[in-house]
Amino acid sequence: MELYASDTKVHDEARQGEAFESNGPTKHFDKFFYIESYGCAMNFADSEVVASILENNGYGSTRDAEKADLILVNTCSVREKAEQTVRKRLTEFKKLKHANPGLLVGILGCMAERLKSQLLEEEKLVDIVVGPDAYRSLPDLIHEAGTGQKAVNVILSRDETYGDIAPVRLDSNGISSFVSIMRGCNNMCSFCVVPFTRGRERSRDAFSIIAECRDLFEKGYKEITLLGQNVDSYYWNNPETNVSVTFAALLESVAQIHPSLRVRFSTSHPKDITDEVLFTIAKYPNICKYVHLPVQSGSTRMLQLMNRTYTREWYLAKVARIREVIPECSISSDIIAGFCTETDKDHMDTISIMKESNYDYSYMYFYSERPGTLAAKRYEDDIPEELKKKRLQEIVDVQWVLSNESNKRDVGKTFEVLIEGNSKKSENEWMGRNSQNKVIVFPKENTNLKKGDYVMVLVSDYTKGTLLGKACI
Repeated sequence: MELYASDTKVHDEARQGEAFESNGPTKHFDKFFYIESYGCAMNFADSEVVASILENNGYGSTRDAEKADLILVNTCSVREKAEQTVRKRLTEFKKLKHANPGLLVGILGCMAERLKSQLLEEEKLVDIVVGPDAYRSLPDLIHEAGTGQKAVNVILSRDETYGDIAPVRLDSNGISSFVSIMRGCNNMCSFCVVPFTRGRERSRDAFSIIAECRDLFEKGYKEITLLGQNVDSYYWNNPETNVSVTFAALLESVAQIHPSLRVRFSTSHPKDITDEVLFTIAKYPNICKYVHLPVQSGSTRMLQLMNRTYTREWYLAKVARIREVIPECSISSDIIAGFCTETDKDHMDTISIMKESNYDYSYMYFYSERPGTLAAKRYEDDIPEELKKKRLQEIVDVQWVLSNESNKRDVGKTFEVLIEGNSKKSENEWMGRNSQNKVIVFPKENTNLKKGDYVMVLVSDYTKGTLLGKACI
């Protein structure tokens, strides 16, 4: 699993925790739910599925936890820090029960799958525990919990994709949206808990994906990100025609919905991104020229211990191939510092592969042993935390230089920018992203522009994380 599970990053895309509220049509509800999501983009997409299930069962959404009849926390187990954050929040929510005895608190997602009995029985922090494949059972579990019973369903599925559920777009900007295309993961990276908490890989049917994307476009959305633990391994066989759909074919079908619909995807395992996918990206202007290609380590020895199934040389050849087929492509990565037995040489191999790959930005974190993973069973977590932090800081410092140089190269270039809204710092400035997924901020000099418009922007300056420019009007 690669999706945005970082602790230290050189980009502002990942959100560690966020409360959601629907911005859809106004309806009357007698009961309300409050939901917070942590971790990867898949969790945020899952929260939208949960919201749809709850709304169809009489619950409206609220931003105020104190007004909620039901509090849900959608969790991540990729790193220990994420679990600690969730525990703290659950403890705070438990205090709300004193003022509202009828309040139910539930935990969803990967942490629910991993710590079900501990959270429900030992610590008594929650009333409801629901795994990633059991969200359809939420209404029944809420009823059970309301009668004082233990409400648990963490059964993993071999076929659940939620493909027939129309997600409720929670707290959306109305411009960009996630669309889940598959669930689970068959890669057994030794450091990763996701195959054990989300189950085996299964792909959603292509018809429902394309229909959801078309519906979003018709509702005014201009950008869609196709999500999966490993999108490049998407594979669906049409039972009626026996025709198979690969990720490249799906990507092309979504791009063909309309030229003004931008298409992104995440995440790519290096072993699975094919030339067919690269040529599809190059063929369609509305498929964004950006690939998130996690390396995790630059040392072949470490990659073998991590069970990444590629070598340093193979990875660098894949980076070279991407730049050959898509010269203007931006590449980002995930990097782990301090994995088991990592030596100074292994660490320097990671530093050097960053420089050779010339990442535009990266998601960086030090190794956190997760119970149940292959690494926890096979290897000793033998790198002292202080050394992990030191190596992580060196990785961060290198990436800052690479990101700074990347942005500097963009000065004087003109990019098509999709306006997402106001700049964080000023209502007098627009903020949007280019095809390469870089944030560009520019003044609101033209009153005719609005959120959701495309505009050409000339880059005149930069910071380490943002390009600054002026609209070409």
